[in-house]
Amino acid sequence: MDTLQNMKQEIVERSLQAFHEGLFSGTSGNMSCFLREEGKMLITPTSVRYDVMKAEDIVVMKLDGTILEGYLKPSSEWRMHAAIYEARNDVNAVFHTHSPYATAFAVNHQMIPAVLIEALVFLGGDIRCAEYATPGTKEVGLNAVPALDGRMGCTLANHGVLAVGKDLQQAYLNAEYIEDVAKIYSVARSVGAPISLEKL
Repeated sequence: MDTLQNMKQEIVERSLQAFHEGLFSGTSGNMSCFLREEGKMLITPTSVRYDVMKAEDIVVMKLDGTILEGYLKPSSEWRMHAAIYEARNDVNAVFHTHSPYATAFAVNHQMIPAVLIEALVFLGGDIRCAEYATPGTKEVGLNAVPALDGRMGCTLANHGVLAVGKDLQQAYLNAEYIEDVAKIYSVARSVGAPISLEKL
């Protein structure tokens, strides 16, 4: 099995895992990886449920929008993914979720402090909220770039969560940590005044 087929299958498997873990719901959210040397982005298609998605459904395209392979339309957020790959040479995978706890902070335009060690070790610190941009536009990605400075994840105002990594495994893990930190911080706020590790 060639690299392209392997990556397609991994995207399908991780998308299904995200669906079962509640990071995705319905057809919301999207996932991609970038084969930088070949200039090829593999991304989930638009409006296909993750529990029925197959490897052949994954779209292969260039960052300028040129479709290289696939019979379905790419995720409506492909421009956001492309903007991240153009801005971050260390990123080869992007994972966009609507995970509920982190997205709750996004709709409030609130930063999530680094209250757990995972936020420091894996994410780079607190989880910033990128300024709002209309979904489906490149501005979503462009606005995320400063929020991702020195970070491996951020939230998107009134939209969701963005996690990045050197590969799909790392991006997925970072998405899980963002939701975990958001959940713990949310619960901690309900019972007291959480302390960020960056203040200790």
